[in-house]
Amino acid sequence: MGVQSKPAPLPPWGYAVAGSTGAVLANALVYPLDIVKTRLQVQIRRKPGELSDDSDPHYTSTWDAITKIVAGEGIHGLYAGINGALLGVASTNFAYFYWYSIVRQLYFKSQKTSAPPSTAVELILGALAGAVAQLCTIPVAVVTTRQQTQSKADRKGLLDTAREVIHSEDGVFGLWRGLKASLVLVVNPAITYGAYERLKGAIFPGKTRLTAGEAFLLGAMSKALATIATQPLIVAKVGLQSKPPPQRQGKPFKGFIEVMKFIVQHEGLMSLFKGIGPQIVKGFLVQGLLMMTKERMEFLFVLLFRYVRKLRSEQLAKAAELAAAAAAKAKVAVPVTTK
Repeated sequence: MGVQSKPAPLPPWGYAVAGSTGAVLANALVYPLDIVKTRLQVQIRRKPGELSDDSDPHYTSTWDAITKIVAGEGIHGLYAGINGALLGVASTNFAYFYWYSIVRQLYFKSQKTSAPPSTAVELILGALAGAVAQLCTIPVAVVTTRQQTQSKADRKGLLDTAREVIHSEDGVFGLWRGLKASLVLVVNPAITYGAYERLKGAIFPGKTRLTAGEAFLLGAMSKALATIATQPLIVAKVGLQSKPPPQRQGKPFKGFIEVMKFIVQHEGLMSLFKGIGPQIVKGFLVQGLLMMTKERMEFLFVLLFRYVRKLRSEQLAKAAELAAAAAAKAKVAVPVTTK
C-alpha cells in the first residue's frame, strides 16, 4: 500500500471562510439559546417577596424565559437581533481564524519544527488572534446585545440601534463598550482551541482527519471547559454592553469590575454565574457544530485547491507542448543557407 500524501495546507482565508461558515450555521441553529442566556445575564435577580413588574419580565430558568418570550413577543422574539448577531459571528470568526492561522504559521516558521506547540503557546497564539478579531468586530457585538435586550415595543433595526448607542453618553466610543472585558475574554476562544488541539492529540493521537462525531465531541468538550472558566467575565461584558439596570438610573457602568461589584452587591457572588446553563448548552452545541462543519469545510477546500492545482498543471503542460511544437515547426520552416 502506498503512503498517502499529507493534505495540502490552506491559505489563511481558506481557514477563515471554513471557520466563519461553521460558526454562522451553528449559531443560527441555536440562536434562541443566545437570546435566553443574554436576558438571564442582564436581569437583576429579585428578592423574595418582591412584587413583579409586567413591563419588565423576570425569568427564573431557561424554560421560563423561553415560554415568557414566546407568550409576550411571539416566536419571533426568540430571534430578535439575529441579523446583527450572525453578521457579528461571521466577522468575528473570520477574523479570528484568519489571524489564528497566520500567527500559527509564523510560530512554526520561527521554531523551524513540525512538533505541536505546548498548551501555553496554543493559548498565547489564540489570545493574539482573538485580540485582533475583537478590535475589529466588537461594535457589532454591542449593537446585537442591545437588540437582544430590547422590549418588543422598543425594538429597532440594526442601524437604528447603532445610532441609539452613538447618541448615548459615550458617543461613537459606545460602540466599543466592553472592549477591555472582550480583550480579557480572548482567553475563552484561546482556552477553547488550545484545549481542542490538546484533546485532539491526547484522544486521537496521530489522526489528521477527524470524523464529524469526533470533531463535535472535541469541540463541545473544549467549549464547556472555557465557558466555566470565564463565565463571570461573560456576564460582566453583557452588563456593560446592555442598557444600565433601573437601579443605576440610566448611569452606565465604567468597567467590567464595576459590573461585577454591582452584581455581587445586589445579587450575591453566585450571580456572577447566572445564565451559565443556557451558556454551556449553547456553547456545547455551537462549538461542536462549528468544529464539525469547519473540519468538513476545510476538507472541501483542500479538495478544491487540489482540483485547481491539477487544472493549472494540465494547462501549463498543454501550453508547454504547444510552445514546443511551435518552436519545432519554426525550426523546420527556416531555410538553411550556405555560402
